[in-house]
Amino acid sequence: MGEPTPETVTVQDAPRKAKALYEARRNRVPIAPFTDAEPHLTLADGYAIQQALVPMLLDDGDEIVGYKVGLTSVAMQQLIGVDSPDFGPVLRSTRYGNGEEVPLDRFIAPKMEAEISFVLGERLTGPDVTVEQARAAVRGAVASIEIVDSRVADWRIRLADTVADLASNGAYVVSDDIVPLDDIDTRLTGMVLSRNEEVIATGAGAAALGDPLAVVAWLATVLGARGVALEPGHLVMTGALHAAVPMAAGDTFRAEFDRLGVVESPIVASLG
Repeated sequence: MGEPTPETVTVQDAPRKAKALYEARRNRVPIAPFTDAEPHLTLADGYAIQQALVPMLLDDGDEIVGYKVGLTSVAMQQLIGVDSPDFGPVLRSTRYGNGEEVPLDRFIAPKMEAEISFVLGERLTGPDVTVEQARAAVRGAVASIEIVDSRVADWRIRLADTVADLASNGAYVVSDDIVPLDDIDTRLTGMVLSRNEEVIATGAGAAALGDPLAVVAWLATVLGARGVALEPGHLVMTGALHAAVPMAAGDTFRAEFDRLGVVESPIVASLG
């Protein structure tokens, strides 16, 4: 037999691994990377574990409100050592309002990313979704901040680990208004990220697969192959426009996007 491909499922205990991630999310105690003991785990294995984890979270009363796509920028792909995106569901319980305090103790090892997100206006599904079809299906764009977090100790993740862990999602904040794309070229949409009023990162939409709308098309195609569609109202987070930055209590992050507005997130130690 040859080496397993990214499409080959080799994992034999996806439910057990999913349960370990579920407990890590609940208890804020990280686990060792699955790929330490099983370096052969593939991308398909990661999704098999993810698919076993999601029902556990939904059984707790959560709801899928969209999807995040990660590893869409060269900076993030280099950080993980991969050359393709990944995705995971966005859960209602992970949303914070624009300007709402975010408790640091909800996470294990959180980092901050600024990105362009879209809200779907029409159903979109594969196969072979084009950028033009994605644009037509999108209601508009929002400025967003994603807090990524890892239930895997010290962020020692390979691709299968992060995919299993819902693409390392933690929480998200979006701006107040959905901006129609009538005369916006999302490739050229610029972003400035500040921490405590000091600029720490900049970026533009083209950092996400060349065009954030290409991320929507990629996601719809990949989900379509799994029998899943993007539905009206779904949020699609298209990936960081810069390398993720650490968070600490007392930080206030402010992401300013050309045409899309401002999103802000004060970080506190705890909400008591």
